[in-house]
Amino acid sequence: MSKYTTGEIAKLCGVSVRTVQYYDTRNILVPSELSEGGRRLYSEEDLKRMKIICFLREAGLPINSIGEFLSEEDPGSVLSILLNQQEQAIKKELNERQMKLDMLEQIRSELKSIDNFSVESIGDIAYLMENKKKLKRLHVTLLITVIPLGILQWTSIILYIMSGIWWPFALYLVVAVPYTVWILKYYFTRVAYICPQCHEVFKPVLKEAFWAKHTPTLRKLTCTCCGYNGYCVETYGSKHEE
Repeated sequence: MSKYTTGEIAKLCGVSVRTVQYYDTRNILVPSELSEGGRRLYSEEDLKRMKIICFLREAGLPINSIGEFLSEEDPGSVLSILLNQQEQAIKKELNERQMKLDMLEQIRSELKSIDNFSVESIGDIAYLMENKKKLKRLHVTLLITVIPLGILQWTSIILYIMSGIWWPFALYLVVAVPYTVWILKYYFTRVAYICPQCHEVFKPVLKEAFWAKHTPTLRKLTCTCCGYNGYCVETYGSKHEE
């Protein structure tokens, strides 16, 4: 029967000599015998055991778990549990890494919208990303509440054109005016703006915010902190929550 030295078994399994020695100190792979000169000698069974250890290590199982598996009388059931645990751990790690990738992509996307980048801009991006989901929920809420009003508007217009009945449109105006005032107040008390000059988060006067030029993400305002007048980035106003 073949006998292998530490160096030989390490070469056959594609690991370092120190790895084989480490497994010996952990009693996971103990040599079958020692030579007269005190050298460790491994048998064919030891080689098979070493290959199993290397295979499980490549699957990500920790040394302690492998040791428990190899010492069990019913290794099949133990291995099933260990594999399930490792699968859950890897899935968790993948989710965490995906979240980090998504964050990097969001940062890269936000950087494209910044004209004059500075260290403070990173703080602005962090604030925007932290409140992005809240702002999106706010937009969805507004969209849902506006749908019934839009249905009433077009129904009244079509009814007037088709049959000349005007009172549904008058009813729409009676409802739309106070609703518009309420929805604007609701919206602007829940959003805030980041000044690109001083990087402070501020809330503008409602009248100014309503009439200001804007894009889906920017609004031309006067910063209440430094007096800058220009396009400011819209975000969710956490001050409202406080």
